[in-house]
Amino acid sequence: MSGMIRNEDVAYVRENIRIDEVVNDYLPLKQAGGDQKKGLCPFHDEKSPSFHVTLSRGYFHCFGCGKGGDVIKFLMDIEHISFVEAIEKLAGRMGYQLTYEGGKSSDYKPGLKSRLIAANEAAQKFYAEQINTPGAQVGRDFLLKRGFDRAACESFGVGYAPDEWDALTKHLRAQGFTGEELDIAGLSKEGQKGMIDRFRNRLVWPIRNITGDVVGFGARKLSEEDQGPKYLNTSETPIYKKSQVLYGLDKAKKEIAGKRQVVVVEGYTDVMAAHLAGVTTAVATCGTAFGDDHIKILRNLLMDDDAFRGEVIFTFDGDAAGQKAALRAYEDDQKFVTQTFVAVEASGMDPCELRQAHGDAALRDLIASRIPLFEFAIRTELKKHDLQTAEGRVNALANTAPMVANIKNKALRPEYVKQLALWLGMDIDPVLTAVTQLAGKVAVTKSETVVGNWRPDPKEPTLILEREVLKAKLQVPTLVTGWADLPANSFSHPAYQAMRGAIEASAKLDSIENEDLKSLFTELSVEPIRSDGEVSDKYVESIVARLHEVALTRTIADTKSKLQRINPSEPEYNVLFAELVELETQRIAMREKALGTI
Repeated sequence: MSGMIRNEDVAYVRENIRIDEVVNDYLPLKQAGGDQKKGLCPFHDEKSPSFHVTLSRGYFHCFGCGKGGDVIKFLMDIEHISFVEAIEKLAGRMGYQLTYEGGKSSDYKPGLKSRLIAANEAAQKFYAEQINTPGAQVGRDFLLKRGFDRAACESFGVGYAPDEWDALTKHLRAQGFTGEELDIAGLSKEGQKGMIDRFRNRLVWPIRNITGDVVGFGARKLSEEDQGPKYLNTSETPIYKKSQVLYGLDKAKKEIAGKRQVVVVEGYTDVMAAHLAGVTTAVATCGTAFGDDHIKILRNLLMDDDAFRGEVIFTFDGDAAGQKAALRAYEDDQKFVTQTFVAVEASGMDPCELRQAHGDAALRDLIASRIPLFEFAIRTELKKHDLQTAEGRVNALANTAPMVANIKNKALRPEYVKQLALWLGMDIDPVLTAVTQLAGKVAVTKSETVVGNWRPDPKEPTLILEREVLKAKLQVPTLVTGWADLPANSFSHPAYQAMRGAIEASAKLDSIENEDLKSLFTELSVEPIRSDGEVSDKYVESIVARLHEVALTRTIADTKSKLQRINPSEPEYNVLFAELVELETQRIAMREKALGTI
């Protein structure tokens, strides 16, 4: 996308699309009298319908959980997508051409991305039809051998690319797609005698973005005569960036958001096996290593901050490559506030093989038996040393003590000191000394950051939200409409607290005397805000609301603690209880504001 969507286009989409038709795609609605319809709320479990749609106003509201808004808000919440993505999806549904203003210019002509998506959708239908042809027998045998019947293949859209040079190309050209479009989409390529198919004699899995559009394919070879790689993915295109896509996310996103859990597996068949076994939060990368963009996607769905902790579970093959992948994931642990775990099958089977050999329950048990990722990393390091010798134990301690010292949850460190001593077969004292000394160095470093350089770590996960709100207030102050309402405890870091004070005192750079504060003021004024594209009022509103919610959560926790120490018969108890109810109401309101846009 280039630029921002015109306000006129947003208004047109909002006013001209029927909210009941959109909602009906996700849940059945029944007439409820007048211009109202009702159904079972998709946002919480209920037996009696409390979800109402008012046609004349274009609004929805659930009297059970309190969710409500217009058709755009509904799509954002149900699909877990941004405001812009919701507008684009609704416009596509209406056949309405959006106009973008400002922003960076695109290298591609307007409307090309929608054409590429249409071409991929048509290709998926073609491949899905081909899976039932006689030529695809070897592919069907492959799938059936791994426990995937016809229904499973249809659910995931698995198809077959015919063993022909240009079967798909001819099919799509007949539907009006040009050779240039097919080339850019990665579906065809230039051959010696014209355009030919990119995938031939391969099983094909459609790769969908978070909104459910087909943006690419993963294809597995079926013949040893095929000189290409075992798995071949669509090349990078204007709509497909492998580092920004997770296979299965379109199916798993609602479960991920609801359960605050995601299971990361390694391949397409592993995702299928996991979902069929009841592990419906499983996703996989598409031919690339798990990276920063994937972390960003999952953090958004998990609401990953200090108030909303979930869990990320990595499953890897038990071979050397799988071990290496797990250790790479360990390096990313500090980028999550959410707890990270690893589940590795002892005999080396991947999730698909495990389900095939021992059934659905075995796969669910594997996920349930997960261990913390840093425990896995420590144990993996210990295996490199001969713990039967004094030299081996000392070397092992030298390599593992830093890992324990760097555990971000300080409350866990003493427990892992005990565990490490047991694993090493050493007394606890030398292990405690080694970890304490290293933790002290870490603490000194962090202290120097605050006292000397004074700046908090920009990458500290628990402080990113505070930093984003401050940057927005300095760079786009007119968009920060909820600043005055932020509670006193919204900023937890002393530096950020001081910065808030300076902002509220209307301080300018030249008027700030403290050099540390002046330096931070400059830093936050020029550091890019972490939004995709141009900073919008919706993005700013969402992060301010999120910060407000986190602060209220802290206050609620303090209030509950006070209540536990007071006798219910005392007058103060009722006062505090009333405050708690009001705080909970405010928190829910802030959460509604924040959900779906970051």
